[in-house]
Amino acid sequence: MMERADSGQKLYSRMRLWELPDQYVIEPTDGTFAPSLAINRLDASLTFIDELPESTSVRAPKIQTIYGVVGMVKLLTGSYLIVITDRECVGSYLGHPIFKVLSLKVYPCDHSLQNSNAQQKKMEAEFSALLNIVEKTCGLFFSYETNLTLSVQRLHDLGDESKLLPLWRQAEPRFLWNNYMLEVLIDNKLDPFLLPVIQGSFQHFQAAIGKDVIDVTLISRRCTRRNGTRMWRRGADPDGYVANFVETEQIMQLNGYTASFVQVRGSIPLLWEQVVDLTYKPKFELVKVEEASKVAERHFLDLRKKYGAVLAVDLVNKHGGEGRLCEKFATSMQPIISDDVRYLHFDFHKICGHIHFERLSILYEQISDFLDRNGYFLLNEKADKMKEQLGVVRSNCIDCLDRTNVTQSMIGRKMLECQLRRLGIFGADETISSHSNFDDSFKIMWANHGDDISIQYSGTPALKGDFVRYGQRTVHGILKDGWNSLARYYLNNFRDGAKQDAIDLLQGHYIVSVSRDISPSPQKGGLEAVASFPLAFAFVLVGFLFATMSLRQVRYDLRHLFLSIMWASLSVALAAFVRANGRIFCNRPRLHRPRH
Repeated sequence: MMERADSGQKLYSRMRLWELPDQYVIEPTDGTFAPSLAINRLDASLTFIDELPESTSVRAPKIQTIYGVVGMVKLLTGSYLIVITDRECVGSYLGHPIFKVLSLKVYPCDHSLQNSNAQQKKMEAEFSALLNIVEKTCGLFFSYETNLTLSVQRLHDLGDESKLLPLWRQAEPRFLWNNYMLEVLIDNKLDPFLLPVIQGSFQHFQAAIGKDVIDVTLISRRCTRRNGTRMWRRGADPDGYVANFVETEQIMQLNGYTASFVQVRGSIPLLWEQVVDLTYKPKFELVKVEEASKVAERHFLDLRKKYGAVLAVDLVNKHGGEGRLCEKFATSMQPIISDDVRYLHFDFHKICGHIHFERLSILYEQISDFLDRNGYFLLNEKADKMKEQLGVVRSNCIDCLDRTNVTQSMIGRKMLECQLRRLGIFGADETISSHSNFDDSFKIMWANHGDDISIQYSGTPALKGDFVRYGQRTVHGILKDGWNSLARYYLNNFRDGAKQDAIDLLQGHYIVSVSRDISPSPQKGGLEAVASFPLAFAFVLVGFLFATMSLRQVRYDLRHLFLSIMWASLSVALAAFVRANGRIFCNRPRLHRPRH
């Protein structure tokens, strides 16, 4: 165990990483004159050193400027250091600079692998390959000065003693993206290196209304408890933690006043899944139906403890596959509904269709009493609390992306207008849309936010984003939605399995050990040995191309009619084979752990 570092020190904001044959050395270079941290590449042991190693022709280091240590991950025989190699300042949160991670890099401490057997080396290589996906993780944000995991209201309510603690000690664990990765550094009491990172979105704009300048920030925090990709993380786990749970906080600052409004989204809190099988929309499957009420109850009990009163707005379809989930959700809510917990179903597609999103005003009329009663958080110029938020709106559709984004942006707009009326900036009937520049900036902020959250979960920007961005559906937006839907289909089937494994590894949901290993690649023979979706899809397209060409020649030679039928039949047969054997082609997670 290392000696305790001074907890009063600020986080190091700029460092130099020396890559030597036997160790890495992290040297603070932000003027703190602190000792450097040495990491042994054989066993990943950590020590402080006062002097940097001497460089020689044999021991010439590679040097890289870094802006933070994300943490370390232990695999089978080696450990891996993850650092931030590039950043961008994207705005401020309550006066503190906020940075977005532009680039991550993984440095292996795996020299002990030389003494491992062939099987261990093979397993280590497969696990470490998953860490390459980590370097492509998007939507990561951090601050050296303030706690991004807490809302303005929760920050304000922190006790004086808590505010003196290092940022990682203040952090809300469920929103701390690198919580598991920091454990080794925490054990070694390396407070100045412990940089809390969140995943989500950070958007910001300023606008003038008359002589008043309004500062608006939108920050989202993704929960790590059931983190994952769209088709591989659905519903809830037995403890009630749901997939794609995101807390979104809209902050308005004006003339010394600060107003904050929080809302959340999350998958339907039942045990359900969609097994990827190459269909465009896999069947919804309820799991352990008898546990539904208990799981939902645990979920809403947790929300009540954290947010107060809860209004669950369910936006899914009333009929079809979604209808079964909707019915079970509504049934499971009956024993839970109370003065503090309400459930409201709003069939988004039936009421709004694909273009009439202005009909969300019908929803607002149904929830306005809850919003008025539970309000928002408000501080005056002296940072005294004038008003607090007593409850939260929880929105969900199936993915908790597209319909949810549109709905949350509407609620955020209405609440911002209420705040501006409270401060005397807006008249009784004045709205954001009355001020074109303000309105445009607000729409862009929410549209960008929706794209960020969607990319992290589904791999593509949000659908229906043109309405949020422009206030109406557009032909270009509808075509873009079509393209993004196809991209989601491809990613969900052929890329997200490995990505899910990488997420589980990083979040500590899967702990590597000798007794737990990665699923062996199945031995395939015959057609399965060469099965791949791109190849099969190419054959289908070629078949239809030849069928079309033959059909065009029928008027000159009737034999081409037979050829066109033959090519079309082969194409249909191959397409049916791909459909029936979807699991051969899909890129499925390979780490051994239960779906729920």
